[in-house]
Amino acid sequence: MQNQDVLILGGGVIGLSCALFLLKQGRSVRILEKNTVAGATSHGNCGTITPSHAIPLAAPGMITKALKYMTQADAPFYVKPSTDLALLEWLLRFSLNCNMKDMRKGALAKSQLLNRSRVLLQETIDEHQMQCNFSASGVMYAFKSQQGLDEMLHELPILKECSVDAEVLTAEQLAEREPALKPMHGAVYFPGDAHFRPDAYCAELARVVRELGGIIEEQCEVQSLQCMAGRIQSVQTNRGNFVANSVVMAMAVWSSALAKAIDINLPIQPGKGYSITYSKPELMPNTPLVLFERSVCVTAWSDGYRLGSTMEFSGFDDKLNAKRLAALERGAHEFLHEPFGDEVKERWYGWRPMTFDDLPIIGQSPKHENLFFATGHGMLGMSMSAITGQLIAELVTHQKPSINLLPFSAGRF
Repeated sequence: MQNQDVLILGGGVIGLSCALFLLKQGRSVRILEKNTVAGATSHGNCGTITPSHAIPLAAPGMITKALKYMTQADAPFYVKPSTDLALLEWLLRFSLNCNMKDMRKGALAKSQLLNRSRVLLQETIDEHQMQCNFSASGVMYAFKSQQGLDEMLHELPILKECSVDAEVLTAEQLAEREPALKPMHGAVYFPGDAHFRPDAYCAELARVVRELGGIIEEQCEVQSLQCMAGRIQSVQTNRGNFVANSVVMAMAVWSSALAKAIDINLPIQPGKGYSITYSKPELMPNTPLVLFERSVCVTAWSDGYRLGSTMEFSGFDDKLNAKRLAALERGAHEFLHEPFGDEVKERWYGWRPMTFDDLPIIGQSPKHENLFFATGHGMLGMSMSAITGQLIAELVTHQKPSINLLPFSAGRF
């Protein structure tokens, strides 16, 4: 039996961020990671830091899109036909959130996390001199059609309420600013966004956590939680039992099953995303791009180039779907003069932890005084990681949270 001040279950970007901020508060921390640190969803995403993504996935019109895409196995948003009751209930509740009132409410809540985290991330990178290809570049949405541009223009008033600045570009202005793009209808540029290389950032986070005295246990799989008198008494793993004053659950899509075993409902579904990393093409974009009509994200760093995105609800299907990877390349071909480099470095998939209201779960367990949740960040784990770490550190050390956590409470389920 090993005793610890704070145990963090999960060694992705959220768990590492929680560890960093707890260590800065003077707490001792041990991370339990079932594989290698930041080896899952934190590894192969596109690395964009996007306050511009404040609007939830559950939005008016999304159900119509989803039904249209049901017959397209390579569609940007795909739900595999299933009889899984948990998925069907999740989809029902997702559909009930696809209205203007809930969309606006969710956007305003998410923006509090995103805007604060954007500042904290840059401060953290600067303070610890993290080498992760960070760039405060903004993100550009490119549109082939007036219909696509109109869809984004319709969202800009809500984003303005969320304190997200935007610049609308004509086709001519876009051609001058982004010569990597083929002729487009127009664009929307979000100057407050940024990007970095996610695997490099997580490696740097792990370095700083260790330098500050944190312990990272890899190949340490959490198997169960032992509860008594409203507390987590111990954490059982394949490497023995651990005891701690406080436990932070930051296990992404795997949080749901572990919480269910202690009678806590965390309705998280795995939203599968894909990416392909290449050598750099000769003509690269100046800023990260979202190729809107194909829902493809393009990011370039000094040492690499990546296409990513898509959203697939197919459970824990662990196949690398060639059709969906090909859809990324086709989308890039439609928009870019040089869609990718000569050499494929990595083909990747990962499961995003999706809640039906597209809000993360951050806060204290409603049934256990020493258990805290930091999960369900959907597509925005990188973007929300720093503020999540700060909020968890505030909760564990009995400080008033710097942001109202009611919209993110596990009790809302």
